[in-house]
Amino acid sequence: MNHPATPGADIAPGMVRLLALSAGLIVANLYYSQTLVGPIAASTGLSEGAAGLIVTLTQIGYALGLFFIVPLGDLLENRQLVFCLLLGTAAALACAAFSSNAWLFLASSLGIGLGSVAAQVLVPFAAHLSREETRGHTVGKVVSGLLLGIMLARPVASLVADHGGWHTVFGAAALIVMVLAFVLRTRLPERRPAHSMSYARLIASLGHLFASTPVLRRRAAYHAAMFACFSLFWTVTPMMLSGPAFHLSQTGIAIFALVGVSGAVASPIAGKLADRGHTLPATACAMLLAITGFALPLFAPESRNIALALLVVASIVIDMGVAGNMVLGQRAIFSLPAEVRSRLNGLYFSLFFVGGAVGSASGAWVFSQYGWHAALLLGMAFPALALLYWAGELMASTKSVRTPV
Repeated sequence: MNHPATPGADIAPGMVRLLALSAGLIVANLYYSQTLVGPIAASTGLSEGAAGLIVTLTQIGYALGLFFIVPLGDLLENRQLVFCLLLGTAAALACAAFSSNAWLFLASSLGIGLGSVAAQVLVPFAAHLSREETRGHTVGKVVSGLLLGIMLARPVASLVADHGGWHTVFGAAALIVMVLAFVLRTRLPERRPAHSMSYARLIASLGHLFASTPVLRRRAAYHAAMFACFSLFWTVTPMMLSGPAFHLSQTGIAIFALVGVSGAVASPIAGKLADRGHTLPATACAMLLAITGFALPLFAPESRNIALALLVVASIVIDMGVAGNMVLGQRAIFSLPAEVRSRLNGLYFSLFFVGGAVGSASGAWVFSQYGWHAALLLGMAFPALALLYWAGELMASTKSVRTPV
């Protein structure tokens, strides 16, 4: 039986684990196709030039969902919203699994992206269930699950497809999401937002929220830069690893990606730092980690094994910086009133998602035109620019402390 959350009570550890696992399983659906573009295109008859639509349409669907669906978390009962989104996601995944032509698979990709925004309804849900003094730590744990889903999806999809084909990947994902929908419907408490505005007014309010919420603009800018370097790294590095310098197989690249997953450990640490009031210095540390991660491979020696080891360390350090910064940003915006959290979260993710698209596109182009070192320097430039912007916040903070009341 479902019960509303008890006011004043903190979220139970079991609920945190459930939300973290759920967020990871849901967001993983966005990334399964990224390492399977080749076999999917060959099977469905997509040309090489159009194969990129497989990933692009999933991303477009997710971006549309962030902007037009996630804000509904401030209007509709959250548990039922998540349930309906997951049923739609399961249906889209099942269609993808049984696709035999390009148009059906591409339409399914769009639907997978739209429905997977359920993960971004769950994150503010976790913040709502938490007390103020533990909110950052809770959000950090849930985001750890989300990041694990992002990082594990590609290697898992590659390994499953090697043994059972790409259809199996999407079929299994459909079953998992269907089961998850009913588990969450049973386990989640009710959350009915106080708002009674129309959907049109809800969407129209996004512009006002962006204009009137400086912390959202700043944190979105920080993470757009960080997510740009993250997307650049994970777009360019597999190409480097499969090239003449390392000659790694797809399985080898999958193992490399699995090692990088350990960077997600930074999420709960960042949440604890934010809960203790250390958001500003922790943000700088996250950016410096990302800069350091891109700098390390620049100094790689001729030895293939040492160069590969440095690249492994770089992947962990970059992922730690990006994971930590994401949590710091969400903790900051979730400190704002509960009635706007879903809209703020949707705006936050949609804005930095644009940064990710810029990073992957520019990184692939620079790598093809100017090589590996140029791509690393570009990757380093994104968090460096964010750090310069952060310096303005530091100066303003220092000035406000020195100004007498």
